[in-house]
Amino acid sequence: MTFYQRLVTETIDGQMALASTPQIQDGLMGRISRETYIAYLTEAYHHVKHTVPLMQAARARMDENHQRFVEALDEYITEETGHEHWILSDIKNCGGDAEAVRHGTPRAATLAMTDYAYDYVRNANPMGFFGMVFVLEGTSVKLATHGAEAVAKNLGLGPECFSYLTSHGALDLEHLNFFEKLMNEIDDPADQAAIIEVAQAIFVRFADMFRAIPHVRETANV
Repeated sequence: MTFYQRLVTETIDGQMALASTPQIQDGLMGRISRETYIAYLTEAYHHVKHTVPLMQAARARMDENHQRFVEALDEYITEETGHEHWILSDIKNCGGDAEAVRHGTPRAATLAMTDYAYDYVRNANPMGFFGMVFVLEGTSVKLATHGAEAVAKNLGLGPECFSYLTSHGALDLEHLNFFEKLMNEIDDPADQAAIIEVAQAIFVRFADMFRAIPHVRETANV
């Protein structure tokens, strides 16, 4: 079994718990209101804005034995910079108050997820950050490929309301292929354990973030 296969296998409980949250299940079927979609985008903004700073923090703590992963983070940083602005644009195009979101604060569950990631990267093993990458990119692919179209159709929203999700569908699919190969280059047991530990923890916290989003099921027209 490759390390990537181990990562998938040993986080299966977290994957199932995340997938079972009502907000995700209904989102994938298009059964969410405009308000729920904006609430999702709001929390997405408040964790996506930390993506690059987290990568920079992890990069700064990696030693010369991890040069391959420093280079990988450099690639991620280049590609991920500014994506939070796409989310603000989507919020505005949906009729939400993007400036209020920009200057607002995340829900407690979202803050708990980003705080955990910063603490682990700074005080434990920076390689653990790749566990968070595994969770977030895998989830965004599912939401983008299955949820965005259904929500757009049911709510009558145009593509200008889904620039973040639709762009990440293709982008993160490419990233996942790259990520799998990258993970299979890791042979240090401590690094492997850190990545699995963080992935398990982030699955729980990401599910909590979704469950905290106010949600009334809408009748789907898809």
